[in-house]
Amino acid sequence: MRIAQVAPLTEAVPPKLYGGTERVVHWLTEELVTLGHDVTLFASGDSHTSAKLDATWPKALRLDGAVRDPNALHMVMLERVRQKCDDEEFDFLHFHLDYYPFSLFSRQPTPFLTTLHGRLDLPEHQPVFTTFKMPVISISNAQRRPVPQANWVNTIHHGLPENLLTPQPARQDYLAVLGRIAPEKGVDRAIKIAMRCGIPLKIAAKVDRADQDYYDELIRPLIENNPLVDFIGEIGDTEKPEFLSGAIGLLVPIDWPEPFGLVMIEAMACGTPVIAYNRGSVAEIIDDGLTGFVVEDETSAVAAVDRLSGLSRPAIRKQFEARFTARRMALDYLAAYRSLMEAAAPRIKLVSSAE
Repeated sequence: MRIAQVAPLTEAVPPKLYGGTERVVHWLTEELVTLGHDVTLFASGDSHTSAKLDATWPKALRLDGAVRDPNALHMVMLERVRQKCDDEEFDFLHFHLDYYPFSLFSRQPTPFLTTLHGRLDLPEHQPVFTTFKMPVISISNAQRRPVPQANWVNTIHHGLPENLLTPQPARQDYLAVLGRIAPEKGVDRAIKIAMRCGIPLKIAAKVDRADQDYYDELIRPLIENNPLVDFIGEIGDTEKPEFLSGAIGLLVPIDWPEPFGLVMIEAMACGTPVIAYNRGSVAEIIDDGLTGFVVEDETSAVAAVDRLSGLSRPAIRKQFEARFTARRMALDYLAAYRSLMEAAAPRIKLVSSAE
């Protein structure tokens, strides 16, 4: 199958450090290539892929301070994809750009779908999904709730390469936070949970420019001169196995309807249990009492910390292998592609006959 994967230009594919969507696109692309498909990846020029790379811009936009209007470059990339459709270069198009492709690509015959990677609970999303009935994939069932009127094809949970992150021999003696420091991620709550338990907390996370005030005003005072808290900063995949394997558990005290949350399956890949607030997709990802605990608040999180030692780390890893590998994700997407191609076949044949 000739497949186009169309990624955001915000980060390279894969991203150097943080970047959930681009990381998932990379894992999916590599699995599709391994499975024998002809894949073209539309992404920034500093991306690395086994597929054919079609680069609209030489550098990831987050790292390119000269770019002030990222939408302009995404529009150029979409037009490049459409022109290649005119030349019948692809059997299927897979977009990771939210609703941006809907209008343009509804007007051409190549079958396509869009994976929605973000939150969908904002008021302005309502008219978008009422107006456009383009096929979309949710990354959790919880993500769908605000827009039931969307043309949902399937829910496909993210997966990561089976051997990317593996359990490492380590003495577990701290709680962990991984990802990004932002109000909705609840790092302040994680610090309070660790302090109430009297257990050290290691924070491996980045601070975006937009969240600098939150960090300076709320998080920095909780970290400075606090002997229990170690702020490591942003880490990449090579450092994650050691960091997660050494943790008693990963704290995910989020306060927003997070559509998926890659850090939870990254922890599970290392055999590390997760304590997460019951928001968004958490209850779909965490098997309560097996891979961690789904809790409602700070008090129940503190109580759950005492129960972490009763969980089997090999069993957590086994559950990751059963549910959250990139191979399973790729096979699920291929099934969705084929279903949409079969549905589109009569329409494509009709268009060709008219020509």
